[in-house]
Amino acid sequence: MSHSKLNRRDALKLSATAGVAAALSTRAQASDSVKTGVHQQQPPYCSTPRSAVARTKYGKVRGFVSGDVFTFKGVPYGQNTGGENRWLPAKPPVPWDGEYPALIYGANCPQHRHNWTSQEQVFLQDWDDGWQSEDMLKLNIWTPSLTGRRPVMFYIHGGGFEFGSAYELPSQEGANLARYHDVVSVTVNHRLNALGFLDVAEVGGPAYQDSSNVGMTDLVAALRWVRDNISNFGGDPDCVMIYGQSGGGGKVAELLGMPSAQGLFHRAGIQSGGAFEGSAEEAKQLTRQMLKDLNIAHHDIGALQKMRWKDLMSSADTAQGKLPVNPHLPFKMHGPPHRFWMPILDGRVITMKAFHDTAPAISGHIPLLVGSVSEEGNMMASNPTEAQWRANLIRAYGEQTGKALADGMKKAYPHKSVRTLSYMCGGGGFLNTFFMRNGVVHMAKLKYELHAAPVYTYYFTWQTKMLDGVPGAWHTSDLQFCFDNTLRCEQGTGNTPEAQALAKKMTAAWVNFARTGNPSQPGLTWKPTDPVTNKTMVWDNHPRMVNDPDGELRKLLLKPA
Repeated sequence: MSHSKLNRRDALKLSATAGVAAALSTRAQASDSVKTGVHQQQPPYCSTPRSAVARTKYGKVRGFVSGDVFTFKGVPYGQNTGGENRWLPAKPPVPWDGEYPALIYGANCPQHRHNWTSQEQVFLQDWDDGWQSEDMLKLNIWTPSLTGRRPVMFYIHGGGFEFGSAYELPSQEGANLARYHDVVSVTVNHRLNALGFLDVAEVGGPAYQDSSNVGMTDLVAALRWVRDNISNFGGDPDCVMIYGQSGGGGKVAELLGMPSAQGLFHRAGIQSGGAFEGSAEEAKQLTRQMLKDLNIAHHDIGALQKMRWKDLMSSADTAQGKLPVNPHLPFKMHGPPHRFWMPILDGRVITMKAFHDTAPAISGHIPLLVGSVSEEGNMMASNPTEAQWRANLIRAYGEQTGKALADGMKKAYPHKSVRTLSYMCGGGGFLNTFFMRNGVVHMAKLKYELHAAPVYTYYFTWQTKMLDGVPGAWHTSDLQFCFDNTLRCEQGTGNTPEAQALAKKMTAAWVNFARTGNPSQPGLTWKPTDPVTNKTMVWDNHPRMVNDPDGELRKLLLKPA
């Protein structure tokens, strides 16, 4: 990846990408079980009482209770998106009689499964690829009570716009948010990849004009479901925070600029992510190439809708590989060679490039929380020598910048191994700590320039003790703490007393932000940032405000090679 191609805008685009091992080859296969266990460590244990029944506009749903938390999994917010519904906006659920059993997570959007090259990575993240179906418009709810009006924390999973799910990581389980912090936690699945972002308007006609963005309009449909139903689960539809990590952060950034999403949320959080959009013309070229490869008539939408999703995705991968490479996205996601799935700037659903040259003015009144972690590029299969690491940096950024990066990191972090330093900035891949820091600073600056609601930034630097401390603070590791899930994620945190203490503070900050728009708490004031000081909350065993942490290192990547 040439450094000369990377400016602030490119760094921001890169920050929207997904999981750490996204481009890896086959060695260790991820689990495909469904994590339904609640792992409550003390009474009251799991039960299915008659009190765990809630009403929705479409019928009653029956969940379960564990540790005094009412849990509803796999609740439909839309119909099956397969067959004739493929690429159409989400249709409301068909009302049902009786009680819908909302007891297990719903299907994930069809996607390429992960193929890991490191058992260490699988151990740390405890990833779950789950089961797949086009009947995936489902959400999950954890609440302390079915009455009352609590803040709603609506989390959107990562994986770029291509893969991932609401339960891919155990850190995303919302039970402890409800149990200890008196909020309603919601997570959601939606359409991804070719099923969520393929432009078939030329094939199907006006009914499919939004086909290239149905993955985003699904999220709007889910937020509308929350607006219309969450009061029956003890939530306040007038106090909703949307937040997401990696690609989920990118989805939050897009929602901030979408007219159809306005009024459906009141706070926003972007964690190791950022907005990026594709061009309408490129989207049309891809579909035309697919039709040519498949020998399907230009207006035969039915033929595309009847294809098995596995064949459709394979065809899309092949077609993408035949199109010119977008110079602004010189990397690929995992799976077969292709470019990148993303929302399309169509002038209707997506009307602006959010956080490129300006923050979305239509959401200027929404307080924003944005941040990143210190080892964004963690990939446990990688273990370079110092000579290899330095050579990679020089190859990527030029001799002067590469040497300055290596020397600067070793000086700033003398106790970190070369392997861990390479996870901060390794000279390869698209997840890079200092690119991400530049993205955070850039987004915060644009938000500040609206002179409306405040923006708060953070830098998560807590170093795990697992595996001799080598992993550092990897991409997604902050989720274990802002969901208060150090026990659920003990393979990554060790559930040490220090981890538990930090989790209580971080979760309190996220919950306070959801409740009031201000993440401060007694004894720990979190101040809004500004472009001059870049005031940032550093999360480690001693949380504190720091002006522009790692500022000198991140600025090296803003300079020409």
